[in-house]
Amino acid sequence: MPLVHIELIEGRSEEQLKNLVKDVTAAVVENTGAPAEHVHVVLNEMQKDRYAVGGTLKSDEK
Repeated sequence: MPLVHIELIEGRSEEQLKNLVKDVTAAVVENTGAPAEHVHVVLNEMQKDRYAVGGTLKSDEK
């Protein structure tokens, strides 16, 4: 049972997330031989004020 965790900053559309899950599942199936129904994908969306790069919160970026 492949399990894929993806961390994202919030802001993508439902369609974008659906396409991401579809594409990631297809890549796992192609590269592992696991059946698609056994591939689990977990999306964790973070708020911009809960994620920082280089000491700056993403919510503070211009």
